[in-house]
Amino acid sequence: MSTAHQLQNRYISEQDYLASEKLANERHEYVDGQIYLMAGASKRHNRIAGNCYRAFMDIGGSNCEAFMGDLKVRAPKHKTYYYPDVVVGCEEDDTDDDYYLEKPCLIIEVSSDSTLRKDYLEKALVYQTIPTLQVYLIIAQDKPLVDMLLRNVEGGWDLQQFDRLEDEISLPCLDITLSLQTVYAGVKVG
Repeated sequence: MSTAHQLQNRYISEQDYLASEKLANERHEYVDGQIYLMAGASKRHNRIAGNCYRAFMDIGGSNCEAFMGDLKVRAPKHKTYYYPDVVVGCEEDDTDDDYYLEKPCLIIEVSSDSTLRKDYLEKALVYQTIPTLQVYLIIAQDKPLVDMLLRNVEGGWDLQQFDRLEDEISLPCLDITLSLQTVYAGVKVG
């Protein structure tokens, strides 16, 4: 039995979580003292996340860096650590820890029926408290649909929805566009 599994269902500190997660065979998310085992992902989910990750790999002339799947994002206000499907960080002074970012500019979650509620409610609210975050994308697996939460100049959040393969999403923190054609390349969508 893994150390993280033994700690499930009882309060643990952030330090204990981080230490146990480095040794765990499975990934766990952390929410204010509780850990939650993450489920595996489908091929479709992985293709979509991989397409987005590849689109961000060659961000020329930028100090931004993209990560996929296994790097946590820490939201200190809510004492949470999530594993987004794709995360991009652009802050040189982010964190000295190799296992998480605290200052991402863009986060992507590829949503399924089982994660829909968590992605739109819990994670959206937590991610919006990260001061450096400019864009949160929630991408549907089964149809062309991307919801973008975009931080506006007043510090609030605007929702934009993209549902046509011809649509292009402007990503201000990276100063690039991401097409739905790119997002769904190699994925059969209804």
